Amino acid sequence: MRVVTWNLWWRFGPWRERQKAILAVLRELRPDVVGLQEVWAADGENLAEWLAGALGMHCAWAPSPAPERWRRRIDDPTADIGTAVLSRWPVTERDVLRLSAPDDLDDGRLALYARLARPGGPVPFFTTHFTSALHASAVRCQQAAALAEFVAAHRHGTGFPPVVTGDFNARPDSDEIRLFSGTRTAPAVPGQVFFDAWEYADPAAPSATWDTTNPYVHAGLGPSVRVDYVLVGAPAGPEGEGTVLDVRRAGHGPANGVWPSDHAAVVADLEG
Repeated sequence: MRVVTWNLWWRFGPWRERQKAILAVLRELRPDVVGLQEVWAADGENLAEWLAGALGMHCAWAPSPAPERWRRRIDDPTADIGTAVLSRWPVTERDVLRLSAPDDLDDGRLALYARLARPGGPVPFFTTHFTSALHASAVRCQQAAALAEFVAAHRHGTGFPPVVTGDFNARPDSDEIRLFSGTRTAPAVPGQVFFDAWEYADPAAPSATWDTTNPYVHAGLGPSVRVDYVLVGAPAGPEGEGTVLDVRRAGHGPANGVWPSDHAAVVADLEG
């Protein structure tokens, strides 16, 4: 099962040209399921639905309940922003968790759950987008704890471990990642732990998904770093379902002459 997570940089920059570049990358990857963040919808169009149609996939979409701050950044009072899942298999259940944040940081971040009707057993799949402020680790820790409880409430009834994807806006050694993963500190939900798929990568492989070589990335926001994750519940399923077989970046250069996003994607191949 090929899993992709990707922050699509909403309607910033040359978004129409980027839309085509995003599709080109996903078409080449041929994923089974994709977690998307910063997805736009406006004027009767929805980027996730457009991608799903072009790729022959199913789509679940959750708009932000508080898009006003995003809209002010591009001076467009009509554009929505949200989180989405694209799936090769039908989505049989869905749920949305609004992630809390202080008023001065709250811009409607979400976690989206989609249960995927994979032959051989359903997959509980999640994608999320944590608060981005550099100083907001404590806020992200609260969001990580809420996400862990959200996952625990929806992981039942299948041997396939939950798969959690998203832009956590946090370094791999941060408190929020350690808390959610539960492998280097006590897990947010007792007994619930996750493996970071990137730990199976070639140690020499470039890992940054927020990369200063990308022309859309403002170098003043810090050095290149990995902030996007595919996390898989442990242990693997009874037949090894969810075991990480391979992981790498994608979308970390121009496609058809255009950089697709300010983030690189993470691609993980899982058993099953």
